[in-house]
Amino acid sequence: MTTEFAERYKHKIKTAEEIAEVIGPRPRKKKVIMCHGVFDVVHPGHLRHLMFAKSKADILIASLTSDQHIAKGIYRPHVPEQLRAMNLAAFEIVDFVVIDPNSKPLENLLTIKPDLFAKGYEYTASGLPQKTQEEVETVQSFGGEVIFTPGDIVYSSSKLIELEAPRIPMEKLLMLMQQEQFGFDDMTRALKSMAGQKVHVAGDTIVDSYTETSMIGGQTKTPTISVLYQGRRDYVGGAAIVAKHLAAAGADVTFSTVLGDDGYKDFVLADLKEAGIKLKPIIDPTRPTTNKNAVVAGGYRLLKIDTLDNSSVSDEIAGKLARQIRSTTEGAVVFSDFRHGIFNRRTIPSLVAAIRPGIFKVADSQVASRWGNITEFKGFDLITPNEREARFSIADQDSGIRPLASQIYDAAECGTLILKLGDRGVLTCRNSDHHLLDSFFVVDSFVDHLEDAVGAGDALLAYATLAMMTTGSAPIATVLGSFAAAVECEQDGNVPVTPADVLKKINAIQRRANFEN
Repeated sequence: MTTEFAERYKHKIKTAEEIAEVIGPRPRKKKVIMCHGVFDVVHPGHLRHLMFAKSKADILIASLTSDQHIAKGIYRPHVPEQLRAMNLAAFEIVDFVVIDPNSKPLENLLTIKPDLFAKGYEYTASGLPQKTQEEVETVQSFGGEVIFTPGDIVYSSSKLIELEAPRIPMEKLLMLMQQEQFGFDDMTRALKSMAGQKVHVAGDTIVDSYTETSMIGGQTKTPTISVLYQGRRDYVGGAAIVAKHLAAAGADVTFSTVLGDDGYKDFVLADLKEAGIKLKPIIDPTRPTTNKNAVVAGGYRLLKIDTLDNSSVSDEIAGKLARQIRSTTEGAVVFSDFRHGIFNRRTIPSLVAAIRPGIFKVADSQVASRWGNITEFKGFDLITPNEREARFSIADQDSGIRPLASQIYDAAECGTLILKLGDRGVLTCRNSDHHLLDSFFVVDSFVDHLEDAVGAGDALLAYATLAMMTTGSAPIATVLGSFAAAVECEQDGNVPVTPADVLKKINAIQRRANFEN
């Protein structure tokens, strides 16, 4: 989808009030007919329906359900409302398109007052459903008429989508960029402006270990797997890798964490010092540095051995952490929560209260074997939970993604929510009134070749945080964070992503958008 395409047809997309003003009140010289639907995937049945409707009137208005009211599937709609509206506007037979902000078309019908309201044949197959009856009564209240299109061609969008969900990441991205009025140059500038931003990260450090083995076989007398030890690799993870991603992006990073008095402590401190991070470690001799050791054979994980203490840190240590956070006077504070002792219901209120007014506040929850609650970080400027964490936080395993995001947004009272959806990309919710039409937007994954998804959330958190600090734009932050996550997925291991890496991804996507090789 090019900008020229969007400019050519966007004049057809109007509000109900604007359409009512253009067509004038009843009775009219030109007959008006209105259709309503989701139009997630426009298929021949839709086209047949629109063509029949246009044959009955002079002016055809296509009304579509907004994203927030679509409940046909957890991840529906696959095509966002602005792109669905543009698809309909591109049809010559369609005169106007309206995105309905309501769950039912009743208010728009009363505003526009079409002469005819067209419904599909399937709505009469076994008697009128209650919703259709409401629509009939509404149309009849101002003297209009409901007609039903022939049923000789019937397709189901849901069944078509079930075969294979549409993959249109570029179209969604370009529509978002056009709607929010930013371009690839703006993203490049935002990337360059990240250098020197001050960020204080606080959270649980994890040392991730991989013990490499090869399979020997099994014992004959007992069901014991026998492997040959080949080596071991240790990596800094948890909140520490978040700090490394931020430092790699050019930020001036301070890191507060709790470590045990052991060999892993020395490994962590040396690694982070080499990364140029200012360290504020609190050593607790009563607990070990968290270590998660995966025993791997032939690329398969046989076993994971955790050495950790998940009990809460003491009041003394929580107090030291709070004092360190209170020392932050500018920039941002990032709470990276893995629920290994630092963050819990008892400590979170005092740690949040320690953040000075005016500091940009970010919280991320990446709880794997345990559980946390992202909504405990209330009033933050940015939160970036994954879907599992979000569903647990409000005990909701059934709602669609948009209602889920809306509930998390309300419960956390946050400024911006970036909900991570794995290989489906992310959904962002923003604005104090998130019931506005433009409050939700989706950015699909731009991973070209998946190598290792570990660390994608860390990269997204780092770049989205810095982009929000420098631009204040949730769309730019979401896109840059998504690009950084894609870069992380395309390399082996949780290796910090650099601005050069992200710039390379920006340039590649820009070339693709311009149909260049």
